[in-house]
Amino acid sequence: MSARSAVNVVARTATRFTTTPLLAAARSSPIKRSTITPPARAFSISAFAQEKRYTQEHEWIELDPNGGDIATIGISTYAAKALGDVVYVELPEIDSHHNAGDTIGAVESVKSASDIMTPVAGTITETNGALEEKPGHINKEPEGERGWLAKIKVDDKSQIEKCMDAEAYAKFVDE
Repeated sequence: MSARSAVNVVARTATRFTTTPLLAAARSSPIKRSTITPPARAFSISAFAQEKRYTQEHEWIELDPNGGDIATIGISTYAAKALGDVVYVELPEIDSHHNAGDTIGAVESVKSASDIMTPVAGTITETNGALEEKPGHINKEPEGERGWLAKIKVDDKSQIEKCMDAEAYAKFVDE
């Protein structure tokens, strides 16, 4: 795919979903589908509990693999690449309760700023304080150990099922 056709793909995506905050940055930053890697699954844990899920706003959520109702929230690799170099991260307050779709923080880059929304209702239990000093971790590992934003005690786990799996999300960003 040429750079010009990749830009056209991103532009078509951006005009179709204009209410998505992180897509504004994507207009000028073509990203290939190969940046989305489906997670490996362990046999001893249910596939659902181990699987990252994604929103149309380019956040991801993953339930703790050890069970329970704690999930980790971050921005997708696609969003991190679309934003460019992240220079500031605003994290949510611990013990704050949010409804699904609420803004819980923000990410600012050299290109733009984007709100971060929670895909589920719940209470923030932990934030990744390291991002305040080193926001670039989001660019290096947006879906890894250093790039997550917050952990949330989920009110209703069925809300996670409404999010896209890795395959559906890859198709979504490739449209």
